[in-house]
Amino acid sequence: MHALPQPVTTKNPPEQFTGDVWLDLLVTPQDGDQRTIVGRVRFAPGARTAWHAHARGQFLHVLDGVALMGARDGTVIEARPGQTLYCPPGEDHWHGAAPNSFMEHLAISEGADDPAPSTIWREHVTDAQYGSR
Repeated sequence: MHALPQPVTTKNPPEQFTGDVWLDLLVTPQDGDQRTIVGRVRFAPGARTAWHAHARGQFLHVLDGVALMGARDGTVIEARPGQTLYCPPGEDHWHGAAPNSFMEHLAISEGADDPAPSTIWREHVTDAQYGSR
């Protein structure tokens, strides 16, 4: 048993995000075959991820603000604090903050057997895709 060190806040890379987004990696695998990863992610208004997919799916638990999650078919879901969104394994999606609101969520996922393809990043979400709700 041990306490994990306080996470260092990092700014997410512009290759994978539009706008300002910060990450605190709260949980990473510690032993053996553990796979759980939990990050606290904070988005400035209008900031969002690029299109991406997770090998084992992803849960997003909204802590503050208004979250948006979009799918390739044009569906955009809105969520508020206390709500949890789910995206199944391999499904392309994006998520971010509403245009006029900061947003914070916990991103919860599991790494793949080979950690490299756990998250597959794709192209940026266009303004039209983001605004399609």
